[in-house]
Amino acid sequence: MDLDAYLAAHRGEWARFEQLLKRNPRELSGAEVDELVTLYRRTATHLSVVQSASPDPVLVGRLSSLVAQGRSRVTGTRQAAWRDVARFLRVDFPAVVYRCRWWWLASAAGFLVVALAWGAYIATHPAAEAALVPPEHVQQLVQHDFADYYKQAPAQDFAFKVFTNNAFIAAGEVATGILLLPVLYLLYSNALNVGIVGGVMAAHDRTGLFFGLILPHGLLELTTVFVAAGLGLKLGWTVVDPGRRPRAQALAEEGRALLVGAAGLALMLLVSGVIEAFVTPSPLPTWARIGIGVLAESAFLAVVFVLGRRAATAGVTGDLDDSGDTLPYSG
Repeated sequence: MDLDAYLAAHRGEWARFEQLLKRNPRELSGAEVDELVTLYRRTATHLSVVQSASPDPVLVGRLSSLVAQGRSRVTGTRQAAWRDVARFLRVDFPAVVYRCRWWWLASAAGFLVVALAWGAYIATHPAAEAALVPPEHVQQLVQHDFADYYKQAPAQDFAFKVFTNNAFIAAGEVATGILLLPVLYLLYSNALNVGIVGGVMAAHDRTGLFFGLILPHGLLELTTVFVAAGLGLKLGWTVVDPGRRPRAQALAEEGRALLVGAAGLALMLLVSGVIEAFVTPSPLPTWARIGIGVLAESAFLAVVFVLGRRAATAGVTGDLDDSGDTLPYSG
């Protein structure tokens, strides 16, 4: 290929393309927009020809730059990643959690009733304690194991362990939600464990230690478990009662929203894991450690019931498919 001849033939088009790219998009007329698209396609073709026939790096670099700018202008650009993250934290995730609030609030109420009932029963019935926890293990639990659990590994390793363990529980609730009953079983088994341990600690005058170590991270951690259960139960109930939507469409929409919820749960578990690893076993006064837990929980509730309510009222569902192109259906 005669590079000089090729340059002479197309130099004017490239200059015009560059001129249009420097203009404010809002100032371009309809004809100029059409011209911009045409020149973008031509320049992309020219770049391909030059790359295959000419080793000139300067020309290839210039045309590559023009094509990249043209692609950005013609096809549009996505928002910066930090804006997507900000929208997720400020709009999408809060809306998803707010929309299923009655499900996870009911899960929380049921969990607390079961845990408190079992705790009170174990604390006031020594025979029940002996039947559920071998006597030789009780003193070990009360005097050492419960407190030492939070110091069993370096903080960063313990945080990762806690995160993965809680993520497994939350994932189980979300994944089995469509079946409904497994979620209820997971909630009950976790409430039972908390109730038994709390009852044993209370029976041996370690109630203050129990709540002093549980509350800093437990408030947000348990809320995550409740929200996971709520998301799963809402999806499962959609199978039973899809409302006015066709069942397949309702499941698809709620399933996509559930993915947004699951991503937010991972972040919640990360925060609670960090608190459990670095705050719970720290030498801070009990009131300070609990205060940090209350602050984290309050921040979450504020995000959900202020930002989430606002987003849900505006019609945000958290559905990943926001194209809005759905088939009409009768109610």
